[in-house]
Amino acid sequence: MANLPPIFPNLHACLLGVLCLAPAGAAVAQDWPIKPVTLVVPFPAGGGTDLLVRTIQPRLQAALGQPVVIDNRSGAGGTIGATFVARAAPDGYVVGVATTSTHAVSASVYPRLPYKPAADFAYAGFIGTSPYVLAVNRALQAPDVKALLDRLRHDKPAQYSFASVGVGTVSHLIGVQFQALSRVPLTHVPYRGAAPAYTDLIGGQVQLMFDNPAGLVPYLRAGKLVAVATTAPTPLLPGVPTFASQGVPGFAQQLWYGLAYPRGTPAPIVARMNQALNQVLADKDTVRELADKGVTARPGTPAEMLGTVQHDLSYWGEIARSVGATIE
Repeated sequence: MANLPPIFPNLHACLLGVLCLAPAGAAVAQDWPIKPVTLVVPFPAGGGTDLLVRTIQPRLQAALGQPVVIDNRSGAGGTIGATFVARAAPDGYVVGVATTSTHAVSASVYPRLPYKPAADFAYAGFIGTSPYVLAVNRALQAPDVKALLDRLRHDKPAQYSFASVGVGTVSHLIGVQFQALSRVPLTHVPYRGAAPAYTDLIGGQVQLMFDNPAGLVPYLRAGKLVAVATTAPTPLLPGVPTFASQGVPGFAQQLWYGLAYPRGTPAPIVARMNQALNQVLADKDTVRELADKGVTARPGTPAEMLGTVQHDLSYWGEIARSVGATIE
């Protein structure tokens, strides 16, 4: 290097720069995290997503060696929290829960969505998947889909409404699909998360709701609500038939959950979080506790999650257009 010809006067410095930069990514991964990590949950405390995250939180912070602080930022179908994450500093210390609602359906129903799900995030990997349950108020006396449709169509249909965990969520869009199936002008009543929706569903202010079983099961088991059908089998509700088994096609959707960083977050940090997340999901107790909440653990890679986001953007976009679901 000392005998380089004068024509390359800066090559020595350039090569030294490359050598210095080469291990930089590894150093980032080794040094991170050195302080608490904020985990943004885009739905209120007490709902299914929040319960899921609080199941993995203690194990995730043990795997990372730093506290993981849950920050519930709810509203607008989860897009407020997702927007906060998209605009956060890409230093690895703010990560958000991404769901089918916030990172697939949202782009289909919000024409002015302030983020692009496929471009504005660095996906760290999945947490799990969960089916949807159609739960109804007990007063409907509808044990199955057929009985429910008969009731909706013939008993003052204008009085019925369905709840969702927010405008533009999967529970909203499936509810719109069900409205089209029932041919009844159901009124959509959006809530800022599942907990307040459950309260009104039990009280009869709204009559039906699609949601994942994590939050619904306690009320179903207590007899406060009735499960009419599921979009996929779940061991939490072994006696509840699926829509398909009741002769109703087109209701097989599942909700996925994962973690997403702001775009520009260093790849080694994303890989470190993916490693920690998969370590948590390999734990048998974690898998069992997630199953107890109706969630199937789903380890995977950042690339697999990005691929699912891209696929679901197209899938839900077609459904949103078919039912005319647009939110200004």
